[in-house]
Amino acid sequence: MVQLMEKASAFVLDLLKKELPDNFIYHNYTHTKRVVKSLQEIIDHTELTDKEKEILLVSAWFHDTGYVKGCENHEQSSVEIVKGFLLDNQYPAEKIESVCKCILSTRFDVCPTDKLEKIIRDADASHFGKDYFEEASEFLRLEYKLQTRKNYSEKEWRKINIKLLTEGHEFYTDYALENWQPQKEKNLFELIEKQKKNSNKQDTERMKAQIKDESPERAIQSMFRVTMQNHLKLSDIADTKANILLSVNAIIISLILSNLISKLDANSNKHLIIPSLILTIFSVVSIIFAILSTRPNITSGEFTKEEVLSKKVNILFFGNFYKMPFDQFNWAIKQTMQDKSQVYEALTKDLYFLGVVLHQKYKLLRITYHIFMAGIIVSVAAFIVAFAFYKN
Repeated sequence: MVQLMEKASAFVLDLLKKELPDNFIYHNYTHTKRVVKSLQEIIDHTELTDKEKEILLVSAWFHDTGYVKGCENHEQSSVEIVKGFLLDNQYPAEKIESVCKCILSTRFDVCPTDKLEKIIRDADASHFGKDYFEEASEFLRLEYKLQTRKNYSEKEWRKINIKLLTEGHEFYTDYALENWQPQKEKNLFELIEKQKKNSNKQDTERMKAQIKDESPERAIQSMFRVTMQNHLKLSDIADTKANILLSVNAIIISLILSNLISKLDANSNKHLIIPSLILTIFSVVSIIFAILSTRPNITSGEFTKEEVLSKKVNILFFGNFYKMPFDQFNWAIKQTMQDKSQVYEALTKDLYFLGVVLHQKYKLLRITYHIFMAGIIVSVAAFIVAFAFYKN
C-alpha cells in the first residue's frame, strides 16, 4: 500500500503542476494534502481494514484531480483520471469501483450512504472544523473571482458561509463530531459576530449620514467659510488694482517731472504746458482716489460688557477689541461661544461689514479708473491739439 500511495502522490503532484490552471488557488495540491492529512486523522482513530484505508487514501489523493479538465462535473473527471491510473497499476476492478464511489460522494449535493463515503466526505470538508477555516474560505472566494465564476463581496461571502455551516453541512463520523465540530461552531460564531459588527457599523454610518443630511450645521459653516473667503479674495483684488493704478500714475508723474517740465521753458515747447498740466492733474487725482480706496478705517478698538450682552458689538472684528485687555476679550469670546445663535450673529455681522468695506473700496476704485481713463483721453487730445494748432 505504501508504494501505491507514493505513486499516487507523485502522479497527482505532477498532474496538477503541469495541467492545473494558476487561477485554482484553493483546489490545488495544497488542498489535496490537507484532505489526505485530515483523512489520516480519521483513519488513525477508526477501525478500518487495510483495504478500506487504501481505498480512502487513493480517493483522497485523486478526488479533485478532475479540475484539470474544468470545474463542470469535476468529480466525474476525477473518476476517469483515477481509473486510468489504477488500471495502469493493475489495481483490482472491485477496489477501483469503491474508489470511484468514494470520489463521487464528495459532491456536496450527495448524501453519503456508507462508512467510507462518510469518512471521505468529512475529510474533504474538514476545513470547516479547523482553525485555518477563514484562510481557506478566503482562498476559495478569490478562486471564484479569478475564474470569473462569481465575484462575491466579503459581506455576501460571509452570509453564504453562515448559511452553509448552519444548514448545508454536517459531519458524519464520530471522530469529526468529537474533534472538529467544536471548532466548526467556533468558526460559525466568529462569522456571526463579524456579521453583527459589520451590520452595526453600517447602521452607525447610515445614522451619521442621516444626521448629517438632516442637520444644517455643516452647510451653514461651509456657507460662512466660502463667503468669507470670496470676500477676502475680492478685497485682495481691489487692493491689487489700486496698487497698479498707484504705480502707473506715479511713473507718469515721474516722467513728466524729470523729462518734460525742464523743457517747457523753451518758447518752442510752451504749447505743451497745458497738456502736461492736464495729465499731471489727472494722475495726481487718480493717485488720491487709489489711496483712499486702500486706506484702512480706524475704529475705537473698545467695547463694553453691556454691548457684548446686548449683542451690539462684533467681537470677531479686530477693530472692536484691539485696545481691550485680554481678560475682557477672553470673557467676551466665551460669552459669545455660549450661545450658538450669537456666534452665527457675530459671523453675520462680520460678513456684512466686510461687504460694506468692499463696496466702499470698489466704489472708489471705479471712480479712480474713470478719472484715469478720462485723464488719458483728455491729455492725449490736448497734446494732439497743441501739436496741430499751437506749435510755433
